[in-house]
Amino acid sequence: MQDAHDPYAALRQRDFRLLLSSNLLGAMSSEVQFTIVEWEIFERTGSYELMGYAGLAQFLPVLLLALPAGQLADRFRRQRLLMLAHLTMACTSVGLLLVSIFELPANYIFIFLALAGVARALGMPARASLIPQTVPPEHLGNAVTWSSTGFQVAMMAGPSLGGLLLALASIPALGYALTIVLLMTCIGLVSAMQPRHALPSTEPRTLRTLLVGIRFVWATDLLFAAIMLDLFAVLFGGCTVLLPAFAKEILHVGATGYGTLRAAPAIGAFVMALVMAHRAPMQRPGRTLLWAVVGFGMATIVFGLSDNFYFSFAMLFLTGAFDNISVVIRGTLMQILTPDAMRGRVAAVNSVFISSTNQLGAFESGLTAHWFGAVSGDRQLGLIGSVVFSEVIGEITSQRYGRRRGLVPK
Repeated sequence: MQDAHDPYAALRQRDFRLLLSSNLLGAMSSEVQFTIVEWEIFERTGSYELMGYAGLAQFLPVLLLALPAGQLADRFRRQRLLMLAHLTMACTSVGLLLVSIFELPANYIFIFLALAGVARALGMPARASLIPQTVPPEHLGNAVTWSSTGFQVAMMAGPSLGGLLLALASIPALGYALTIVLLMTCIGLVSAMQPRHALPSTEPRTLRTLLVGIRFVWATDLLFAAIMLDLFAVLFGGCTVLLPAFAKEILHVGATGYGTLRAAPAIGAFVMALVMAHRAPMQRPGRTLLWAVVGFGMATIVFGLSDNFYFSFAMLFLTGAFDNISVVIRGTLMQILTPDAMRGRVAAVNSVFISSTNQLGAFESGLTAHWFGAVSGDRQLGLIGSVVFSEVIGEITSQRYGRRRGLVPK
C-alpha cells in the first residue's frame, strides 16, 4: 500500500524550520526595503529611467559575484556564508537609513542597492544549497515547496508593511530601521542551526571548477529548459519596478495602494504554493511549466491595459500564482538533479538567472517606459506600452522556445 502524502513532512525537521524562518524574515526585510526604495526614488526624481537603473544596480553584483559565491558555498560552511549575507544586507539598510535621515542626494541610493546585490550574490547559493542538509532526501520536494511558500509569505507581508509605513508616517527611515532588526534576527536563527555535514568540494580552485555549475546546467536538458523558459517570460515582462508609477499616475492610489499592489503577486503565489504543497508531485512538469508561463504573460498584459485598481490587483495576483508554479518546478529540479558537491555552484547559476528575470527585467522595463514616453510624448502611454509590448515579445519567445525543446507538441 502506498504511503499517504505528508504535506508537512519538511516542517517536522527543526533545522529546516530555523532555515525557513530565517529565509522568511530575510526576504520580508528585503521587500520592505525595496518597496520603500522604489517609492522614494520615484518620489524624489519622477524618472522611469532611474527606476530601471535601480534594477541594474542590484543585478550587476550578482552577475559578477554569483559564480565565485557558489564556489565558496561548495568549499566552506554554507551556514556562515548565509550569516555573512544577512550582515551585508544589514549594512545596506544602515546606509539607506543615513541617506534618508540626512536627505543625501538620490544617487547615493544606487551605491547601497549595489551592496544589496552583493548580499544577494553571497546569500542565494548558500541558502539554496543548505536545504538538502536540513531534510531527508525523500522530503526534498516538499521542502522546496514550503521554501517557496515562505518566500511568498515574505513577498506578501514585506510590501504591505512597507506601504503601510509609508502611508502612516511617510518616513522611509522607519522601514530601513525595521529591516536592520529583522536581519539581526535572521543571523541569530541561522547561528542556532545544526545542519547535517556536507563534504566540501576537493576540486582545485581553477576556472574550470568555477564554471562547473554552468556546464552542469547546460548539459542537464530539463533544468536548462525550465530556467530559460522562465527567463524569456519574465525578462521582457517585469512590471514590478514600475508599480509606483502605475499606482500614482494611472490607478491614482497612494502609498497604501502601492503597497497592496506590490503584495498582490505574493498573495497569489502563496495561495498557489499552499495548493501545490497539498497535492502529489506533478507528473508532467515541462508542460505544466509552459502553460504557467502562458498564464503569467496574459495576466501581465491585461494588467498593463487596466485602469481599475481592483482589476489590476487581480491580474497581479494571477502573475504571482503562475510564477510560483515555475519557481517550484525549477527549484525541485535543481535540488533533485544536482550532486551535493556542486549544489552551491549550480544554485549560483540559478541565482544569476533569477536576478536576470527580476533586476535586469526591471532595468529593461524602466528604459522601455522612458523611451516609449519620449517617443509618444505621453508618459502614461510609455508605461502601458512598456508592459504590454515587452510581455508580448516575451510570450512569443517563450512559446517558440518551449516548442523547440519539445515541452509541447509542435
